[in-house]
Amino acid sequence: MSLFDWFANRRKAEPTSKERQEREIADGLWTKCESCGALTYTKDLRANQMVCLECNHHIRVFSDERVRQLIDANTWLPLDTAIRPIDPLKFRDRKGYGDRIREMQDKTGLPDGVQTGLGQLEGLPVALGVMDFRFMGGSMGSVVGEKFTRLIERATRERLPVMLVCASGGARMQEGMLSLMQMAKISGALERHREARLLYIPILTHPTTGGVTASFAMLGDIILAEPKATIGFAGRRVVEQTLREKLPENFQTAEYLLEHGFVDAIVPRTQLKKTLAQLIRLHQPVPAASHFVHLPETVSLSPANPL
Repeated sequence: MSLFDWFANRRKAEPTSKERQEREIADGLWTKCESCGALTYTKDLRANQMVCLECNHHIRVFSDERVRQLIDANTWLPLDTAIRPIDPLKFRDRKGYGDRIREMQDKTGLPDGVQTGLGQLEGLPVALGVMDFRFMGGSMGSVVGEKFTRLIERATRERLPVMLVCASGGARMQEGMLSLMQMAKISGALERHREARLLYIPILTHPTTGGVTASFAMLGDIILAEPKATIGFAGRRVVEQTLREKLPENFQTAEYLLEHGFVDAIVPRTQLKKTLAQLIRLHQPVPAASHFVHLPETVSLSPANPL
């Protein structure tokens, strides 16, 4: 073999720059921003809460990462981890519902599309529920409704603020009316939480749509949203066909909803934990003893000297 052949064979064996880049991306060392295309070390992105360092695009994150971002280290207590979905309607389309559930469980490592638990946020005790869009588009089935309801009921008993991170395509069609019932069930638990004069904050992320938007996502005392999140009930095309008119370009975005009074604030993900802590401190439950007014000792409450 000539020296020229040896160099030629070696060059063929070496990966091209494109192959090296694809390999590094596949290994998870780099993350490509879907908005501006910038490549960033995944470690640096995680340190910035998965917000692009170039264009501030909020890259979609899932339930494990949300818990890590919001809850203080070593304080997370998961709840109701043994609740799993069943196939009550024996639903079948191209694939059986039971098969699809098992596929999603293997892919995500989750029993269903939500995680709930108790923890501390900057030292403040909270009840947190996080929807996971990986699991059948974050669709709301019976397990999602049951876990959220149990979380809210426990928070009411223990007088804790509730925060629900919403990311969903809406009700899960494979469970039919059983899925739609969860809207009322969660809303009822939230009403009892409100009657106890406790704080509830939904955080609307991309996307929050369908039955989730039509129920607990819009029932917060203070409703927060991430920048440019898609938030709505029916899809844009359905609304345009129904109204027979062209909608604004920013329709169903967090910014559009803020302008029209449907959300109270848009909070960048890097500021979310700090903002939530401030809101919780401002809305701490008032101790029962402070509801009584202490009158001066010189005041008489006799009929001759009424208040």
